[in-house]
Amino acid sequence: MSPQCIGYIIGIILLTALSAFFSASETAYNSLNKIKLKNKANEGSRGAKKALLLVDNYDKLITTILIGNNIVNIASATIATLLFTEIIKSADVAATVSTVVVTVITLIFGEITPKSIAKEFSESIASKIATILQILCLIFTPFTWLFSLWQKLMISIFKPNTNAGMSEAELITIVDEATTEGGINKEEGELIRSAIEFNELTVKDIFTPRVDVIAVDVEAKKDELRDLFLENGFSRLPVYEEDIDNVIGILHEKDFYKNYFKKEFDIKKYMTQTIWVTLNSNLSSVLKMLQKSKAHMAVVLDEYGGTAGIVTLEDILEELVGEIWDEHDEIVEDITQLSDNEYQITGSCNIEDMFDTFEQKYDSDELEVTTVSGWIVDHFGYIPAINEQFDYNNLTIKVIDADPKKIEKIYVKVLDKPAEEEENNFIDKFFIKDNDEKEEDNKKSDKLFHKEEKSAENNDNKVTTDTQKIDVDENKIEFDDIDISNLEKK
Repeated sequence: MSPQCIGYIIGIILLTALSAFFSASETAYNSLNKIKLKNKANEGSRGAKKALLLVDNYDKLITTILIGNNIVNIASATIATLLFTEIIKSADVAATVSTVVVTVITLIFGEITPKSIAKEFSESIASKIATILQILCLIFTPFTWLFSLWQKLMISIFKPNTNAGMSEAELITIVDEATTEGGINKEEGELIRSAIEFNELTVKDIFTPRVDVIAVDVEAKKDELRDLFLENGFSRLPVYEEDIDNVIGILHEKDFYKNYFKKEFDIKKYMTQTIWVTLNSNLSSVLKMLQKSKAHMAVVLDEYGGTAGIVTLEDILEELVGEIWDEHDEIVEDITQLSDNEYQITGSCNIEDMFDTFEQKYDSDELEVTTVSGWIVDHFGYIPAINEQFDYNNLTIKVIDADPKKIEKIYVKVLDKPAEEEENNFIDKFFIKDNDEKEEDNKKSDKLFHKEEKSAENNDNKVTTDTQKIDVDENKIEFDDIDISNLEKK
């Protein structure tokens, strides 16, 4: 082989390597996690800092990468044509062979392989090649400037949507993905999701309705008050005058017993000021109101100015951190599983919680009721009697306890899910099967890893007590503006 042909081969190898570099660069910067990159930058990584600068100038970066990739691919094809023209005397055959060989080499070594690797190690690769890309961006500045003018022209013509902000639904999807992939655990995911959705919640979603409120008449005697506190175990009671629609204050159990033995006992002297909210009040604003007033309870007004119910600080906090039980609470589960496909649900259960449990589709904006009892009454158009039932999608719902005013308990049987309205075509099934195989491989890898890790732990007989300590402060949940250390039962 002539020295000229050897030179051509070396040139093709170098150009293929450059093509791989540009392909890997493009994939790395397209698939990197900006949050992870910021964390690396905050930890002092210079490469991550430079990569962030490139991400902030993404249009200039991608233009540079595409220009470079096209230059090396065209040059590679040209040199390959010269090489095969030297080897094969027929120009037509040489051109055909050159096209096939360069296409295969470029696809395997210049595109598929580097892009597959870059996708798996995007942040690491982006940090390591940032300096080289910065130099290339500087070299190709005249070209990127011309293409930026063309880009501005296209934008002015097509006028794309400029709203690039992340929506709440997208953020929740990211949290779900992180929970599924193991980046955060289930409890952390639920806490983050609750915090994101907290601003959408109103008092109507969590308040205790009027029929369940234990209140006291302002004219009540000391013994009556004592019996109410002892019987119900509440630390605060709303005080009304004439009827419950006219709540005039809140009486705390401590204030009552502190003044119990005084000869002249007047409830009005010991009760605190009432805080009023409406059913549509935002929970975040109610929380700030209770904090500012140093109160734990607010009275909820209906549209006519009457008492619709009450809402407490504990109710609001439970929307963030889940149910809060103390040693005096009677634990009542809204949804109790009786068997694999049978459930018992209380009438006071939130209807959205029930739908989520059984994976039922619903539009929260169209729901005019908040409880299971209200939903069932709305479905029948009247208060059904015990043993009345109906079917809803793949659920059989039966009333098992009711009174003349509301539904107390229902029985739910989950049937097989109906076939989806739109079946996946064979192309969709192909990708679904491919994803299932990948998940199965990941599970096998995790199982093997944990097995090896367990074996290594069994062989290690010199584990000190210091390494077994768990720093509980790392997982401690803190609320800067909320003091729940003295939270009492409502």
